[in-house]
Amino acid sequence: MKNLSALSLKTHQGELYVLDQTLLPHQQQWLHCTTVTQMVTLIQRLQLRGAPAIGIGASLLLAYRATQGDSQAQLQKDAEILRAARPTAVNLMNNLDSMLEAIQHTDFVSATVACAEALFAEDVALCQLMAEHGAALVQPNEQLLTHCNTGGLATAGVGTALGVINLAHQQGKNIRLWVDETRPLLQGGRLTAWECQQLGIPYQLICDNMAAMLMARGQVDRIFVGSDRIAANGDFANKVGTYSLAVLAHYHQVPFYVVAPHTTVDLACADGSVIPIEQRNADEVRGVSGAFGQTLWAPEEAPVFNPAFDVTPANLVTGWVLDTGVYSQQDIAAGVLQQLFG
Repeated sequence: MKNLSALSLKTHQGELYVLDQTLLPHQQQWLHCTTVTQMVTLIQRLQLRGAPAIGIGASLLLAYRATQGDSQAQLQKDAEILRAARPTAVNLMNNLDSMLEAIQHTDFVSATVACAEALFAEDVALCQLMAEHGAALVQPNEQLLTHCNTGGLATAGVGTALGVINLAHQQGKNIRLWVDETRPLLQGGRLTAWECQQLGIPYQLICDNMAAMLMARGQVDRIFVGSDRIAANGDFANKVGTYSLAVLAHYHQVPFYVVAPHTTVDLACADGSVIPIEQRNADEVRGVSGAFGQTLWAPEEAPVFNPAFDVTPANLVTGWVLDTGVYSQQDIAAGVLQQLFG
């Protein structure tokens, strides 16, 4: 396997390493990943996260296992175990489908390695295309807002929504960025803020419930978010709290864009009502955990509702920024997703 390098994934001399995102921003620790069980744990603990990165990480792990002598039958079984690791992120399913095709080849070891490497390279290219399409929407001196983490930590390339924002920054558009901390996992506060500092993007961190005030004051010109799955009608699932932002943006007439690669489109989902929503550990709402340990602020037995994602309906979206272009509500209603990816 080639030596590959991304912000959260890398291969070196045929071995796979994952950056532990739960330790960011204060510690950077690379974990050597060698087994399917380990990869599932990394994904479920959010040590590896971001829809594209999850799919690519799982694919690279299968390729590694093939080079270690696993049989076709074992690799097929492992692919199904990996598929169940995160039910909402469709990139994982799409990438594993590609890997399963490679596993059928007579020379399945070479085929799986080539497929995983191709998926990595594809995501790098898709991220760059999304960045170019999205950055063209940004006007000089705009104040942007984003939710959760959609940068290089979540992909093999420059990211989705944050990739757009970073390219606009590199183009000298003098942007400023509001970063939602993103409850309950604080992935905006821990990860997006860290990436912005690395990239030199001027930003300010806010609590999620401050976004409405900023919009009312005219301090948000445009919103970019990512997605874990886009349904055929344009509804999309993203980190919980995205739907609230879309409602606020609609009321305040702030343009609201979802940025995602075509690998996030799931034509088998007619609309957002059939997108599976992952429910997570109650302690993520009762308190917070990280490199510093765990702190509980709620009663230990407090009942908790903790969906990882919510669904934003298409009628609240200004535009879909994909690697193939930017699409309006009229485009989506006319079936452009089916025409492009059906």
